[in-house]
Amino acid sequence: MLVKSKKAEEHVKDLEETFSVLRKYKLKLNPVKCASGVQRGRFLGFMVTQRGIVANPLKIKAIIDMKAPTCLNEVQKLTGRIAALSRFISKSAEKSLPFFRTLRKAKIFEWGTPYQLAFEELKAYLARLPLLVKPSPRETLYLYLSIAPQAVSSVLIREEEGKQLPIYYVSKVLNGTEGRYTSIEKMALALVVTARRLRPYFLSHPIGVKTNTPLKQTLNNYQGQALADFVSEMAEMAIKDASQDKRCLLHVDGSSTTQGNGASIRPKAKISSSPSSSILKPPTMKQSMKPWLLA
Repeated sequence: MLVKSKKAEEHVKDLEETFSVLRKYKLKLNPVKCASGVQRGRFLGFMVTQRGIVANPLKIKAIIDMKAPTCLNEVQKLTGRIAALSRFISKSAEKSLPFFRTLRKAKIFEWGTPYQLAFEELKAYLARLPLLVKPSPRETLYLYLSIAPQAVSSVLIREEEGKQLPIYYVSKVLNGTEGRYTSIEKMALALVVTARRLRPYFLSHPIGVKTNTPLKQTLNNYQGQALADFVSEMAEMAIKDASQDKRCLLHVDGSSTTQGNGASIRPKAKISSSPSSSILKPPTMKQSMKPWLLA
């Protein structure tokens, strides 16, 4: 549990409110594991600071110190470590494509010049990972969509004093028929993937979607009705599944390996979470999946 205050003088009040909730539900804390008044600290694999969220230096160092893989197992370890930092990496799927191609060859291991170049470029990028910021409650956010032949990507940002600051990067490698989608279909897929991954943000913030393709006009046209239905149905299925599931999975960015590259928690009871630290009632379908589409 993390209690973070914007101003130091507000921290005691925030703690009192937190303790009141804990007492109400008869929850206890271990004083030995508690820390108060800290400027920064590690939380769920990330470094939380006054300025924002920083990638765990140990996870960055684990990749930078890696030698070129010599077998498929080492490539799998590399992709797992990249996944643990994916929210900090712009277009991580594109940067990881050479490594996934190696894994797809199953029994044959191949590591040529293109793979080594991609590996070195990844290390150089990790040395200057961006700082991720936290949005204010109900603040209008903006989503940039990007597509490539074999991947789709997006970045959720907030604007502050004329600057655009990243909140979360999302990326996905296209599989099977997805690689044959048209540009508009890939853009819609990027929107669906992002809406699923960042559902708490979509539920608690107005979001404007920015893209260089006429996505809004396509979704509004009669010929684009099938695409609009696809986006709506996929989002509706995600919300329906979440409402019917009696157990909730809390996902932590990372892989499912046991070498410390990531973790997940499976609580027995339902939980509610919001990046704005407030509990909100689920909105209607139109409210939750009605971002502004700015072509």
